[in-house]
Amino acid sequence: MKIYVVQPNDNVDKIAASQNVPAQSVIYDNQLTYPYALAVGQALLLQDSPVPTEENAYENNAGGAVGANGYPAYVGGYAYPFISRWTLGQTLPYLSDLFIFSYGFTTEGELIPPQLDDTFMINMAKEADVAPILTLTPFGADGRFSNYLISRVVNSDTAKQQLIENLTAQIEGRGLEGVDIDFEYILPEDRIAFADFVREVRAAVNALGFPVSVALAPKTSDTQAGLLYEGKDYGLLGEAADYVLLMTYEWGYTYGPAMAVAPINKVRQVVEYALGKIPAEKIHLGIPNYGYDWTLPYVQGISKATTIGNVEAVQIAISQGVPILFDETAQSPYFNYVENGQTHEVWFEDVRSLSAKFGLVKEYQLRGMSYWQIMQLFRANWLLLDDTFAIR
Repeated sequence: MKIYVVQPNDNVDKIAASQNVPAQSVIYDNQLTYPYALAVGQALLLQDSPVPTEENAYENNAGGAVGANGYPAYVGGYAYPFISRWTLGQTLPYLSDLFIFSYGFTTEGELIPPQLDDTFMINMAKEADVAPILTLTPFGADGRFSNYLISRVVNSDTAKQQLIENLTAQIEGRGLEGVDIDFEYILPEDRIAFADFVREVRAAVNALGFPVSVALAPKTSDTQAGLLYEGKDYGLLGEAADYVLLMTYEWGYTYGPAMAVAPINKVRQVVEYALGKIPAEKIHLGIPNYGYDWTLPYVQGISKATTIGNVEAVQIAISQGVPILFDETAQSPYFNYVENGQTHEVWFEDVRSLSAKFGLVKEYQLRGMSYWQIMQLFRANWLLLDDTFAIR
């Protein structure tokens, strides 16, 4: 496979002829829509292969990520139960783990299942030889992460034991194959209690033959201030869990100024800090499968970006007739456009930015990577992943 950046006056047929690839593969692999317009600066993934049919694409590729070429290739993807069955079916062949988002709990340790039935996700994952993982989150009544809820449970032996019993019962009763603990805004004084909680969950879930992972906010130092970071002790949690997910995204976020969602220079800093605390074979790199569209100028406390898919971002650039640029430091694509007198700035992921992130996984020999989230299909990502790590 190779990456081609669209030049002025390019079209699909011209690119296909000059690069000696089938035009239909260019269209299918990059999810181009009729009449197949392109944006200058758009990154295309090119491969000399036939286009699979919708009927056989899933069956031919099922089996999950297994790894090859001497590189780890555990691949996880988070999804809500409202994911379309088509999108899930297209994505499962590239995953080893499906993180079902999410299960909550009460202060007494009672487990709260997702509002929508996730049975089809469990069944589809198992049919594809992918592990369905229960993602545990401490959401309060307002739908936000609650450090009060976290504190009540991790500091109560009774509530903790009840929650662990409910987790193991859910695993045994529904065919789940592990637990992912995604707790955010942990109070600094609960740092050790939280690590102990992860350790106890791991002991119980390991006894059933399954792993426990924990999501880590993107720290770069022991003394990093902020509620996202102070309650997450990389060293303790790296020991407590089977493996960890570095949430190396959201530098550019909904309520912040326009910038890359996961700039590679920042991502590298987090990985290098983590490697000083946790073995590489226990680390997953977090990868965003989305972008943001900001209106300018940014006004703190007022501005709010719109979340968009990576394919959607390119379609916006095409419809607005603007070129896609690429920030070499962040290794991320972006563009600006004006609509109804309002200036917009868009940052997203493409095969160039993803290739840089895959390069970090290979460079540091990490265990694998986990995607937030897989609700929208970005086919070129999965094809590039397969080509990079030979996961199928």
